[in-house]
Amino acid sequence: MGEEILINVTPMETRVALIENSLLQEIFIERHHNRGHVGDIFHGKVVRVMPGMEAAFVDIGWDKAAFLHSSDIAAIDSDGFEVRDEPAKTIQALLREGQFIIVQVVKDAISSKGARLTTHLTLPSRNLVYLPRSKHRGISQRLEDEAERDRLMAQLQACLEIEKWDGGGGFIIRTAAEGVGAEEFFEEIKFLRRLWSKVEQRIAKADKINPVYSEVPLYIRSMRDFIAPQIEKIRIDNPQSFLQSKQFLDEFVPEASGIIEEYVDGSSLFDLYGIEDEINKALGRQVKLKSGGDLVIDQTEAMTTIDVNTGGFIGSSNHAETILKTNLEAATAIARQLRLRNLGGIIILDFIDMQDAEHQRQVQRTLAKSLEKDRARTSISDISPLGLIEMTRKRTRESLGEILNTPCAVCAGSGRQKSAETVCYEIFRAILRLGRTHKNATLRVLASQLVVDRLLDEELNTLAELQELVAMTVKYEVDPMYTQEQFDVVVSG
Repeated sequence: MGEEILINVTPMETRVALIENSLLQEIFIERHHNRGHVGDIFHGKVVRVMPGMEAAFVDIGWDKAAFLHSSDIAAIDSDGFEVRDEPAKTIQALLREGQFIIVQVVKDAISSKGARLTTHLTLPSRNLVYLPRSKHRGISQRLEDEAERDRLMAQLQACLEIEKWDGGGGFIIRTAAEGVGAEEFFEEIKFLRRLWSKVEQRIAKADKINPVYSEVPLYIRSMRDFIAPQIEKIRIDNPQSFLQSKQFLDEFVPEASGIIEEYVDGSSLFDLYGIEDEINKALGRQVKLKSGGDLVIDQTEAMTTIDVNTGGFIGSSNHAETILKTNLEAATAIARQLRLRNLGGIIILDFIDMQDAEHQRQVQRTLAKSLEKDRARTSISDISPLGLIEMTRKRTRESLGEILNTPCAVCAGSGRQKSAETVCYEIFRAILRLGRTHKNATLRVLASQLVVDRLLDEELNTLAELQELVAMTVKYEVDPMYTQEQFDVVVSG
């Protein structure tokens, strides 16, 4: 079975689901009040230069200043083009506070970190990426056929010569360009030239902090970036978005125009495909494997850890084969979960220990093969002596959990809270402290229902001893607004 793209557009948000073999592989969510900004270009203002970090903070009109490292600042010659292999300069030589600068967002603000910026500007279309301030000509590394790479590069050069391209700007040929002809290149070169001309006009008029170019909506980006020969169907449940997407395909990807359809059934498109259930599962820690094993995924500020367990799988052969089968299934499942949850940064994979070196290589090869379809750049290490694989996955936007979840008000995101027994003992210590300073007083303990129930049941004997020890009367009250960890001990008389 091929792949499908499902697009759900509502007044609140747009969601795009990529389906492969009837399984959800990736989900993209763009909330209209807080959409992603990767690719947007701004006329910003440098607000702070930090020599110790070789970076600067740039105000682009958001609540939090964005981050620009010196390595992301292009050296520009007298004609306004980027100079490659220029000796590195200090941040003080490149920028000054109060300076206005044209920057592009390459990574959205994630958690407490501000957005990441660059001055290496790019404008993408379906098959090409235009580099308006560079003379570089390149091609996607994912296109591995040397003959096709040579054909596309020669085709691009011929198109630029016919178009009388004056050398202003470079191009990168995208993976999606495989097999396309000169006509598509011609149209996109014209489109990108017109688009950059409009952006230049906005830059010339800019005299304050403001955006000068914004990326197209998510459903149009899906048409541009995700359509490939293996995509068999695109379904959109919004009439206006369907018409705009159809128009885009007719103009830029006519060969895919016949696979797009408007979903007009009364039921929810995502419910029809079970997407809502898959999203909810992707927010949990545990992922069940078909064999009976499971993955446990924990995401922290510094890294993500994924632990592989055999669970209830006992296998039908020897112990080593059972472990291998579980680890091979886990490797494929991990690759899917990384895409589905959009987990990025440093990731530690704790496979079940394998003594056989060939088994280790099989698991590593399976993981690498499963990651090939991932659009995000990944890098994996060999299995360490501790049975761990360290890997990285490029992070440009928030993970699914960061978009849909918020830290728990009770546990502050730790996933744990003090037990009722622990809280009871904290109350006992508070009573002892007050017993030393308030003789013959009455104490009132306010706590949650669970804690008070334990005080008056399992801890009843301890309470009796405690009241006798401090010679005080202690009364207990349930406050329904208190969480399990909250309590107060008040002197009332």
